[in-house]
Amino acid sequence: MSIDEDWVPAQCTLPTEARPLRVVEFDDLFASALHGQRRLAPTRLRWEFDPAAERTVRDLVDRETACCGFFTFTVVPLGASLRVDVEVPDARTDVLDALASRAGRGLPA
Repeated sequence: MSIDEDWVPAQCTLPTEARPLRVVEFDDLFASALHGQRRLAPTRLRWEFDPAAERTVRDLVDRETACCGFFTFTVVPLGASLRVDVEVPDARTDVLDALASRAGRGLPA
């Protein structure tokens, strides 16, 4: 599995050696629990996860927000699914694009 970190912004406070591990965590979550993805706006993305992954989702987005404070993750349990809205400022759409690309790799076309 290739891990391209070129999109990691300078504001990220996660130690460099921990970044590949975080990318793998996201990839694993996407592969195991992501059911859908929609781009709502250039700065906003929506994911639909298996609700059984709620604990993992919340833990991961909390840790990601702690190191990359420009992210806003809104987690909404909906019974049959877990909706996560991801928002970034205009200047960070490149990061959202990269995250959407990683998430979309495991989804049907």
